[in-house]
Amino acid sequence: MSLPSLAIINRHPPHGTSDGQEALDLALVSGTFGQPVTLFFIGDGVYQLLKNQHSVAIGRKNYSKTFAALDFYDVSQPVVCTDSLAQRGINAEDLCIQADLQSPQQWRAVLAKFDHIVNF
Repeated sequence: MSLPSLAIINRHPPHGTSDGQEALDLALVSGTFGQPVTLFFIGDGVYQLLKNQHSVAIGRKNYSKTFAALDFYDVSQPVVCTDSLAQRGINAEDLCIQADLQSPQQWRAVLAKFDHIVNF
């Protein structure tokens, strides 16, 4: 019997709360136990994927380097909303990892294939 698939949606910027870190931790743990899992980024959540983040000054751990370990934990390539990137002036080259860039319509279609959805 296969495990149900899990979509984890990130909507918030990286360092205002612990939501981003908790979403990433959930993805890594789920992947470790063989659950099909994918991270989704929309709205201000796309800021979590920016390169060269410096969060020490605000007393937060920079977890963005952990995204590089997603493959190791069998977590699928993240799905990122292209409109969210464009609205914030972010290009694919600005991201710390490779991502599956999708229009809002495609993003929702991919998301609809998952058994469970968790929002952060």
